[in-house]
Amino acid sequence: MISEIYDRRSIRKFSDKPVSQKDIVDILESGIKAPSSKNRQPWKYIVIQGNAKAEMLKVFRQGINREENEKALLPQSKQHIAAAKYTIAVMEEAPTIIFVMNSLGKDILSELTPEEHIYEICNIQSISASIQNMLLAATEKGIGSLWICDIYFAYQELCKWLNSDGQLIAAIAFGYPNESPQARPRRKLDDIVEWRN
Repeated sequence: MISEIYDRRSIRKFSDKPVSQKDIVDILESGIKAPSSKNRQPWKYIVIQGNAKAEMLKVFRQGINREENEKALLPQSKQHIAAAKYTIAVMEEAPTIIFVMNSLGKDILSELTPEEHIYEICNIQSISASIQNMLLAATEKGIGSLWICDIYFAYQELCKWLNSDGQLIAAIAFGYPNESPQARPRRKLDDIVEWRN
């Protein structure tokens, strides 16, 4: 999958062509093949399509409205709300959205012991590997994807709407790309790697 690693792009423009259930299942199966700390497999996926997607977007907009006008969960991140609104438009175009949950996770407002905090970190590492597997599997199939963290601007509202145990970690938009973005700049290897012999 080296070519998929190099070819993968974050897609923000999607065609209206639906993604088949078989392809979604293949992508999810790739996700569950990821390594996980102590083989806990802490992931859970909620696939959103059709009318459910319209409901979810309405809830997302309500969360952003609260974040702008009422008690903000992310008061120091207000400069990113415009980007979150753009993310909603992207999600509206994508035929399939998958929410990724940490089935063993605690609420983000919970106080954790050091050991619980380490478990959270390990589980999120595992879930991140699962997400990356899904992005690469989608790329191999010619399906575009966008890994979304702007959901935290509507975290409370989306958690309530999803009504699922665990901690909401991310969303991923999937669909056939209607753009071909260039590769984004990456930091040079020499700037980020320290060799010790």
